[in-house]
Amino acid sequence: MPGFAREPNGGFRPNDPPTTEPGKPLRVERSSSDILLAITDLIVGGAPLPGLLDELTPLLRQLTNCKLVEFSICSYGRECATTYFWGADREVRPWDAFSVDAEETPNGWTWKRQEPLLVPDLQHETRFPAALKELRNHGMRSHIVVPMSSKRRRYGTLAISGTEPEPADSETLVLLERAARLVALAVENHEIHARWEKQQSHLQSLLEIGRDLASTLDFDAILGIVFAKLRQVTTCDFARLALLDEDSKTLRTRSFDASQNDEVVWRSLPLAGAVSESVIESRKIAFFDAPDLTRFNYATTQDAMDAGVQSLCCVPLLMGGRSLGALLLGATRAHAFSREDGDYLQQVTTQVASAIHNANVYSEVARAKDRLTREKRYLENEIGGDRLEHIVGNSRALKCVLDNAAIVANTDATVLISGETGTGKERVARAIHMMSSRRDRPFIKLNCAAIPTGLLESELFGHEKGAFTGAVTQKVGRLELADRGTLLLDEIGEIPLELQPKLLRVLQDQEFERLGGTRTIRVDARILAASNRDLVRAVKDKEFRSDLYYRLNVFPIHLPPLRERREDIPLLIRYFVQKCAERMNKRITLISDEAVEVMINWRWPGNIRELENFIERSVILSEGERLRPPLAELRDELEKHPPDVERTLRDRERDHIIDILRQTRGVLSGTKGAASRLGLKRTTLQHKIQKLGILRGDYLD
Repeated sequence: MPGFAREPNGGFRPNDPPTTEPGKPLRVERSSSDILLAITDLIVGGAPLPGLLDELTPLLRQLTNCKLVEFSICSYGRECATTYFWGADREVRPWDAFSVDAEETPNGWTWKRQEPLLVPDLQHETRFPAALKELRNHGMRSHIVVPMSSKRRRYGTLAISGTEPEPADSETLVLLERAARLVALAVENHEIHARWEKQQSHLQSLLEIGRDLASTLDFDAILGIVFAKLRQVTTCDFARLALLDEDSKTLRTRSFDASQNDEVVWRSLPLAGAVSESVIESRKIAFFDAPDLTRFNYATTQDAMDAGVQSLCCVPLLMGGRSLGALLLGATRAHAFSREDGDYLQQVTTQVASAIHNANVYSEVARAKDRLTREKRYLENEIGGDRLEHIVGNSRALKCVLDNAAIVANTDATVLISGETGTGKERVARAIHMMSSRRDRPFIKLNCAAIPTGLLESELFGHEKGAFTGAVTQKVGRLELADRGTLLLDEIGEIPLELQPKLLRVLQDQEFERLGGTRTIRVDARILAASNRDLVRAVKDKEFRSDLYYRLNVFPIHLPPLRERREDIPLLIRYFVQKCAERMNKRITLISDEAVEVMINWRWPGNIRELENFIERSVILSEGERLRPPLAELRDELEKHPPDVERTLRDRERDHIIDILRQTRGVLSGTKGAASRLGLKRTTLQHKIQKLGILRGDYLD
């Protein structure tokens, strides 16, 4: 069909005869073959698609002698973008997107059936009433629509409209189909080029993400890098990282909304009912629309819904055979993510998962290094020797204590060591540790009475950075330091009531949280407790929890005071003299019998610690090889407080109980039991037996 047009570059063909019609621009008459060739040249030129369609419009009008040219470009999501070109002045209507699933429009009918549609006269056409009404309003009489497809896929439709009826056998349909195939190639080239540019952008971003991730092991810095790059490449409006805590079946999440600041806020959410639950379990990417979000746990979708997300892409974070969590990206427009985007995001999450794994490993190594440093510093400050020979004595009472310590050492049972101040409770605890299978692991001690109440929780359980004013760094508590080792809680009776439930949880479940933290930490620490208080009375006075007492009192060991094992005093004197003399570079070989006798008779309220301090003072005062203790101090005290009174009353009570126990052969309960014969309750008698240091061997052969 002949027509007149300018060349795509705006010039004229020089060999064609010009028109001489006055008042009209110079035109060149061209054949349909020439016009199709010009269309081909335009397509080969590779102009951007919107501009290309604009330049193709006058050529198609010349080729078909039509008044209106209509392009419909269909995307993967079954969306149809249409541009209308009106009249000779090329008045352009904006791009209009609509679905082509239905056949109520000529474009939809042709696109689905892949057949040309010829409407010779719009006045006699009853189909497509809504679409054809607009054409009639613009004075159109005929309408032709042909598929715009290639071998790869269907790209849309090409339509023309004229002001005159079109014969059913018109050659225009054939010419339009040829032109549609050429335009389909143009759209295909544009799509291939766009996909190539997108792939290049994805590859470039992957390289940049990989380079940036390799430059840091800081977890928060990793998230900032990834979120910034994803917003740039995918134009997402919402992002969330969800990390799986396999032990507790929860998710630690951090969300980012483009309208908010990059404030680091972590939340703990249940895995059950979360958007990422199925993705983590299946390890496959998933796409969701806004209606899909209502099916999930509201707590896990609240951020996305508040951000106005209409489409969501959820990608698993895979590291080897493990699923670390998921990365969720959302957009405020529907169908924002394609399968191609999903492939790209899967490559991104592979790098992210590796970076998170490396950051976690680095963090674990840093924590382990810090813990080892603390252990080393702690152990360097401890007394150098942990040998059993530092427990000096041959008395029957002490041997019974050491026998019980040896029996319980190879178990993981909790031991409650009771006794007066200075009786050597810590030494016995060390002995238990050194005889156990944990001897190669740390022995950590914490004196609950020596630390202010406000700091005791932090010292025992540790704290996170920012947990309280002054917490500028993370602190590892004594419990973590004692992992796979032994923790001695000295003066356990002084622990505040508000901390006792948390300690009880450690004893029962071996787990706790740091102060200010949410992550549950599991430890394998054996707990030994020591106290100089009467914990039974503390329980009655509501100063100590009964359930904690029973959990601590699994295997009680009572250390007798020094006045009840006086036969050990000469050995202790010789040991402390040698120890102090070596430290002070002195040589003392003589100790008078009088000095030993006075020290044996002294009641030693401070027990072994008091004796050691007295011997140290004696060595300082001594000159030459003879020990010269300040015995006047002890004699004066003996005159003021004769030891026989207390000792006689105590010993008489002790001897009487032992005698009754021998008669009942150790039976406490019943009408013929020791408690009944003494007129005491069984529990009261048990307490007295423990307090007086009466051992089973004292009344049974």
